[in-house]
Amino acid sequence: MVTFQFVPHHEIEDLSSAKRVNKLLNIVKQNKIVLLEGRLRKEEETDLIEITMEEISKSKFKGIELSVIYPEKDKFSGVKKVRQGFVNMLLGDRQGLTIIGPASVVKKIEQNPDNIELFTQEVRKSRKRNKR
Repeated sequence: MVTFQFVPHHEIEDLSSAKRVNKLLNIVKQNKIVLLEGRLRKEEETDLIEITMEEISKSKFKGIELSVIYPEKDKFSGVKKVRQGFVNMLLGDRQGLTIIGPASVVKKIEQNPDNIELFTQEVRKSRKRNKR
């Protein structure tokens, strides 16, 4: 079973960069796919990847898959570009959608102009058997 957890931007907007990254990484470590309203700052994405790489060598954690969906500015013309610029000033990082999933669940994320394809794999949990 695949589990998604939606994280609205207001839940992370007042957190420091380190706390944002840790909050999202903790959700991913629970084998959940995060759907984050908006996007992380470039530095936060870099930190998330760096921390993930450190975690891979320390535990059974296999890493993350990350994708950001953001409206392309090139598709806007004239008045729409100005309006989009104004919206960005008001909303900041709330525009778009960020998907972060554990590499043990998400095989790959393919982004096409009109859709996103998220390929998952089954996660097998080890069960302890009672010996009699």
